[in-house]
Amino acid sequence: MSQPLPGQAQVPVLALGDILLVSLQGELHDGMAEQLQHDISSRIATSRVTGVVLDISGVDIVDSFLGRVLAEIASTARLLAARTVLAGMRPAVAITLVELGLTLHGLTTALDVDRAMELLSPEEK
Repeated sequence: MSQPLPGQAQVPVLALGDILLVSLQGELHDGMAEQLQHDISSRIATSRVTGVVLDISGVDIVDSFLGRVLAEIASTARLLAARTVLAGMRPAVAITLVELGLTLHGLTTALDVDRAMELLSPEEK
């Protein structure tokens, strides 16, 4: 099985009704981060997306770069009228974010994807 060449790997963005589910695994390199931001904003702008779930349960370390990327995704989504929920943060990741002094403006957090989906579901059915 061949490995993708640098710059070809993509983070899957799945549509679940009007919510996008983005599951991050491992490290997110510069090119992948830019592509992900573009993919999410394009999907929001061209469809009826009202929410984005960023699942980081597969991420061991959130550094200042990834923290900035997550905040930028949330800011862009908010400008396009979609809410963002960050799901699956591990305790060690939360501690690291606090130690780095990173605040993730515009991001609501949930313990897991199920709870994130509940937070984004319409209140009136």
